[in-house]
Amino acid sequence: MTQDKTLMSRFNRFLERHLPGGLYQRALIILIAPIVLLQTIMAVIILDRHWDNVTKALGRSLSMEIGMLVDDYQRSDKSAESIEDIQARARSRLRLDMDVIRNADLPPVVEPPFYALFERKMQKYLTRDTGRAFWVSSSGPEGQVEVQVEVDRGTIFRIRTERERAQASGTGFLLALMLASSGVLLGIAMIFLRKQVIPVLDLAEAAKNFGLGRDTSDFHPRGAEEIRAAGNAFIEMRRRIARHVEQRTDMLAGVSHDLRTILTRFKLELAVLGDNPKVHPLKEDVDEMQHMLEDYMAFVKGDGGEQATDVNVPDAVRQTVDNVERDRPDSDAIVEVKSIPQVTVRLKANAFRRLLANLISNAVRYGHNVQISGEVRDHRLWINVDDNGPGIPAHQREEAFRPFVRLDNARNLDETGTGLGLAIAQDIAHAHGGEIMLEDGPLGGLRAIVKLPV
Repeated sequence: MTQDKTLMSRFNRFLERHLPGGLYQRALIILIAPIVLLQTIMAVIILDRHWDNVTKALGRSLSMEIGMLVDDYQRSDKSAESIEDIQARARSRLRLDMDVIRNADLPPVVEPPFYALFERKMQKYLTRDTGRAFWVSSSGPEGQVEVQVEVDRGTIFRIRTERERAQASGTGFLLALMLASSGVLLGIAMIFLRKQVIPVLDLAEAAKNFGLGRDTSDFHPRGAEEIRAAGNAFIEMRRRIARHVEQRTDMLAGVSHDLRTILTRFKLELAVLGDNPKVHPLKEDVDEMQHMLEDYMAFVKGDGGEQATDVNVPDAVRQTVDNVERDRPDSDAIVEVKSIPQVTVRLKANAFRRLLANLISNAVRYGHNVQISGEVRDHRLWINVDDNGPGIPAHQREEAFRPFVRLDNARNLDETGTGLGLAIAQDIAHAHGGEIMLEDGPLGGLRAIVKLPV
């Protein structure tokens, strides 16, 4: 039992490695392979019986006619007139091209190959019908069949005829007809299978777009009952998720409004106290609370229901760099945009700029030299943010993606120290179907790599 399971698992692995990956191709193979196999078996059986029976009958008939000519020669006076009469009868009545060769020997006998069924059958028939030494070949000039019979010592009858006169023909037409019917069947199967596979592809595309935050309102289930059921389940799931996001957004809007109201009252009360040195720490604490609140809201809110649009990547990068430099007028870091591909990608523009701003702000804060580069590779947009700062140890890079984590003896990946900078960036990347990776950079510091599908 265990051995059977092992063999079955090996067979399944073999199929997984060698079968095409697409549903359309696999379904086509499942449908066509048995029919082609059945047609092949039937063709072998029909052609074998056709070839065997018809060739036997034609070969036996030719052998009997040659034997009759040999008997006529033996019963005649073997004069020139008798031989000419036998030749005339062979040509006119039997459609055999007959020549008489004198003072000659038969060609050397060559053992026919195993697959030369005609030669083997003719040898058997001629031995029975002539009783003389003979030589037979089915590969004569112009596709003729040639038989030589030694009727007397030094006298040979050479008889030639068309291949169709001695062997079965028409098999090529039969094969062509079967191949044509198989082609028609394959075409019909491809058309119908494609109609069945397209709804599956539409559902997969809708699920992908929904995961990337794109509009899927034009998706409508179609196809077989099972596919429509899956499509309806997707629409219901999309509706529940949209309702959940809407409820969460409304709740966050209310919380944000209430907290901002309290902070505004704090600011007003501090403003009433005037420009007192003792008030400065309180104002700084309120400003820090304001930044922390905005970071918390940005994290829990996510993309805020923003719709994806076509974004020019170089323009978005340059605009983000300008915003970061404007927000940090006292920074002496040099930000250089080296090479960004001229592509337009469907993204959530504000979320994408927030992602870049978090990474660039972090690089500017901890490094003096920041370089931004990008490329399109493997159907993905790669954006690299390099700096010459202290970097992050390799064993702490995965931990850095967790919310509210502030790394010791390294860099905080956000401006306010809440530990949400990289978590927000990673959340935005995931919402676009991408990811962020951290590596050692070529400038000696950290390299943040953003990968987004294009």
